[in-house]
Amino acid sequence: MSETALPEENVIVLDFGAQYGQLIARRVRDLGVFSSIVACDAPAEEIAAMKPSALILSGGPASVYAEDAPSVDPKVFELGVPVLGFCYGQQIMATTLGGEVGHTEKGEYGAAPLSRRGESRLLTGTPEEQTVWMSHRDAVSRVPEGFVVTSVTDTCPVASMECAEKMLFATQFHPEVRHTEHGSDMLKNFLFDICGLSATWSMENLVDSMVASICKTVGDDRVILALSGGVDSSVVGALLSRAIGKQLTCVFINHGLLRKNEPEEVERVFTEQFDVDFVHVHAEERYAELLDGVVEPEQKRRIIGTQFWKEFFTVAQKTGGVKYLAQGTIYPDIIESGARKTGGKASTIKSHHNLIPFPEGVHFDLIEPLDHFFKDEIRALGTALGLPDRIVHRQPFPGPGLAIRIIGAVSPEKLEILKNADAIVREELDAYNARLFEETGERNSEHSCWQYFAVLPDIKSVGVMGDERTYARPVILRAVESSDAMTADWAKLPYDVLARVSGRIVAEVPGVNRVAYDITSKPPATIEWE
Repeated sequence: MSETALPEENVIVLDFGAQYGQLIARRVRDLGVFSSIVACDAPAEEIAAMKPSALILSGGPASVYAEDAPSVDPKVFELGVPVLGFCYGQQIMATTLGGEVGHTEKGEYGAAPLSRRGESRLLTGTPEEQTVWMSHRDAVSRVPEGFVVTSVTDTCPVASMECAEKMLFATQFHPEVRHTEHGSDMLKNFLFDICGLSATWSMENLVDSMVASICKTVGDDRVILALSGGVDSSVVGALLSRAIGKQLTCVFINHGLLRKNEPEEVERVFTEQFDVDFVHVHAEERYAELLDGVVEPEQKRRIIGTQFWKEFFTVAQKTGGVKYLAQGTIYPDIIESGARKTGGKASTIKSHHNLIPFPEGVHFDLIEPLDHFFKDEIRALGTALGLPDRIVHRQPFPGPGLAIRIIGAVSPEKLEILKNADAIVREELDAYNARLFEETGERNSEHSCWQYFAVLPDIKSVGVMGDERTYARPVILRAVESSDAMTADWAKLPYDVLARVSGRIVAEVPGVNRVAYDITSKPPATIEWE
């Protein structure tokens, strides 16, 4: 999201490669204050230009004394805004301002009993004895001049410190993690009592600033939108449609790897819903040739991503005058791809088709208005934009489509099997979620599914159908509960629902004689199989 779209009150998280970096921003937003994430080594002048209301220094895996340890511009502590550091953030604050960090004999990992010491603006209203979440071995051994120690644990002599006069606060523990009993109270103290912010931010009041930002960025130029029909690109389409109207061309690349009847549905919905130019590119045969015999999942993703850009370049040449490419890139995409715009050093989990570099000779300026947001936030934004529920709550679907839900090489036979099996999974679990919604009035109730689909492994198994031996394919059912795609737990579906899904797939999908259920959470698994 461009800087011009930032709300007036904006808490910037400086990311030191933390496991919980993105979670900090989420917790701040959950409290009604907008938060964005920036590289830890961003110059103070650049940070100042974003007009932050406050800074939060994230944790991180490194030692402050390591040769390649992440650092911070010392001038960020002179910007005149409150600063709060967590874990590594406390340590880098201490060493930068003249304190010391030592390597403790015993690390702290997980829940730890905390004891308060004296007065503390950050810990006001929290118990004298409480449980916090620790994940460290190094710890501050001497606080900088002007700081006082406000809490300790049996292992950590400086569990929190602060210099109220300079509005500098820090904790060795993680207030953003739910396991810290009163972490939310500490964040409230910082945001509202110390920083004087107001809990007025929401998706609804963000729409106008985002639309204004898009208008300012695009001007009179033309934009091509990478439209998949999923919620992310749909929300981008709604924003761009509101901002620039007919300057937008929605390009739908049909690679033949979509779900059953989805291409027709996408075209129908978007030609009726949006007053924009719509181009349906039929690339099914080209993708089939490129993927023929390809087994390795990352190679599939890269083939699909490269061809994706070629298809766009062809449309752009025919359209003429296109300067911008708009995408529905969201924050979990960036994290999983190891391409974090925050500058963090995340390892690559899997490539996303919309994050692979342009092919040689192809260039567009990118518009990615959702790259700071998580899936549940994007759904809320879609609702605020007036998109219908059938779009806002559409099942998440990967850009490479069914190619990465078919383990091994993609073939017409496998595609047909998976499309039919997946249609049954979605039909039955759509109905299951609808029943829960009717009973509870909550779309995301305790037992509802967030994402569900079928996977086709590259094996066959023996079965018996009609008193005859079969040697056919199994189908794997994947159903998870999540809100932001960063973590997910397998859905505890009732046995009768599982039985109905299994019975229908085996009875109605030729070539399948077995159904298995994936009961692995994320982590250690990912939601998708490839």
